[in-house]
Amino acid sequence: MAIDRRREAAGGGPGRQPPPAEENGSLPPGDAAASAPLGGRAGPGGGGGEIQPLPAPHPAGGGPHSGCSSAAAAPSLLLLDYDGSVLPFLGGLGGGYQKTLVLLTWIPALFIGFSQFSDSFLLDQPNFWCRGAGKGAELAGVTATGRWDAGDVANWTSPPTTPFSTASWGAAGNLSNGSGADGGDTPPLPSPPDKGDNASNCDCHAWDYGIRTGLVQNVVSKWDLVCDNAWKVHIAKFSLLVGLIFGYLITGCIADWVGRRPVLLFSIIFILIFGLTVALSVNVTMFSTLRFFEGFCLAGIILTLYALRIELCPPGKRFMITMVASFVAMAGQFLMPGLAALCRDWQVLQALIICPFLLMLLYWSIFPESLRWLMATQQFEAAKKLILHFTQKNCMNPESDIKGVMPELEKELSRRPKKVCIVKVVGTRNLWKNIVVLCVNSLTGYGIHHCFARSMMGHEVKVPLLENFYADYYTVASIALASCLAMCVVVRLLGRRGGLLLFVILTALASLLQLGLLNLIGKYSQHPDSGMSDSVKDKFSIAFSIVGMFASHAVGSLSVFFCAEITPTVIRCGGLGLVLASAGFGMLTAPIIDLHNQKGYFLHHIIFACCTLICIICILLLPESRDQNLPENISNGEHYTRQPLLPHKKGEQPLLLTNAELKDYSGLHDAATAGDGLPENATANGMKSM
Repeated sequence: MAIDRRREAAGGGPGRQPPPAEENGSLPPGDAAASAPLGGRAGPGGGGGEIQPLPAPHPAGGGPHSGCSSAAAAPSLLLLDYDGSVLPFLGGLGGGYQKTLVLLTWIPALFIGFSQFSDSFLLDQPNFWCRGAGKGAELAGVTATGRWDAGDVANWTSPPTTPFSTASWGAAGNLSNGSGADGGDTPPLPSPPDKGDNASNCDCHAWDYGIRTGLVQNVVSKWDLVCDNAWKVHIAKFSLLVGLIFGYLITGCIADWVGRRPVLLFSIIFILIFGLTVALSVNVTMFSTLRFFEGFCLAGIILTLYALRIELCPPGKRFMITMVASFVAMAGQFLMPGLAALCRDWQVLQALIICPFLLMLLYWSIFPESLRWLMATQQFEAAKKLILHFTQKNCMNPESDIKGVMPELEKELSRRPKKVCIVKVVGTRNLWKNIVVLCVNSLTGYGIHHCFARSMMGHEVKVPLLENFYADYYTVASIALASCLAMCVVVRLLGRRGGLLLFVILTALASLLQLGLLNLIGKYSQHPDSGMSDSVKDKFSIAFSIVGMFASHAVGSLSVFFCAEITPTVIRCGGLGLVLASAGFGMLTAPIIDLHNQKGYFLHHIIFACCTLICIICILLLPESRDQNLPENISNGEHYTRQPLLPHKKGEQPLLLTNAELKDYSGLHDAATAGDGLPENATANGMKSM
């Protein structure tokens, strides 16, 4: 036919460029066969989520990423296939040296867990009341860890006449505000430290504090951050989170440019400087400023260790290695109350949290640079030295190099390094969408997590068990632990994308039921004949909040891990920094709501509930990365296959046309515009019926 001849003539010209990859990442058969070594292993269910190989190099200035590519030929495909060639040559995780390095990424997770949850103890808002309240009684440093309810306030008559020391009350732990078992010999507290009394005591010039966290003194009691100065507590909480956000964004870009190892080591040095100086703060302004820089350095440690852990592992071990680090960090969360009770003073606690990072100074001589990053950025001379170092540590025989990695490496030693910044993602078609979707997921997961926690333990539900600091703390920690355990099972069965979708759906259902069903129960509880009561509403609220906290924690954690897998090695730290910074913005919800005295809490919850619905749709745009090779450069990251969640049946026509199918219609546009040699009744698909 005339159309076929025109299409062949149009497609056979020397200046014809191959069509770009479609969103599903498929390549024409010729391109796929030309670079087969880079293809990932087929995942379960017939190859869903496969990383497609790199297309043939474009002519200089003609490719879609011409600004990122040099005029020289691309390096050997064998060297770019790190998971398929280089990592098996080094023994994967079977080598003793690799196992040692993975262990060295786990140990600091315990110290990181201490630092991340230190705000709950250093900045906990204690109960307070006027010092010396009563008929001439002079009380010095009386503290109370119990809470007062309406009955205690009604029964309280007068303050005690015998002063009590802080040490004796602190050792007693949580004391009852009523009469004890000895028949009332124990005098009552000087003033019931409930919210109403706290507000009335703002006319005082000195206060006594009831610290609940096991400390004798914390930051709030040190500088009297109550009443008109209470807002400074929320600013201090802001400072660490804002430092983490800026740290993720900046250190991520630096780690992609200069390497993971320098960023890790300098972050360790400066967190020691700023963290120990925090313990020497003379006022709350100095404390908040130094906490910002402490958070900045802590972000560098978290980010680089996360990337190094991912880049050390073969495809089948990445999730397990990452989850072990999460469990170690949770161990720090569970041990934190005991550490606070042991230290007794906030300055000692702060110093004890930071001092273990001194051990990480040994990483300067122990921990090497990421070999995967060196290979991806074409720093082959440094990569050769590191490969020889690995083989020497593992006592390997050089003859085990069956695929010939070292000979190929020798040929590329003169190549110039090629480093990439995260800004290059703007010019991609698929990669930027994947990162944005995961940023929204992490923001929503960590943001709505606080809304669920507030509805269960805050101002909405009054459950006696949850009005104790340790009950609150360990409830949140236990839900996070259960969430991680469930994540291990779900991700193994459903994969990364399926697991993330399941947890987002659970989060959306919990939030919508809590916002809608509980309001309906509240209306019916006002009618005596309905059989509903406020206790029923509280039980439902607690149930939905537990499910929401459980699912939202998994959403945030899995989004970060997903990003580490689908972001190319050359910009992995930058992509991780964006997702972790989004998670930090979600965590800022807590101090923002507290700073506004709970105003806007319901609106926050509605906004995040709507975001979960958006996330359900956007997750379908993500590829599946289970058991797949990590992408090494931007072109490789662009060719992740986006398959449907359920593979289509045999013989069923897929809804999305592949790139190979679209290639058959590549000359239609030219034929339609030329049009001079076609009869009047001709169409693109044949002859028009008369």
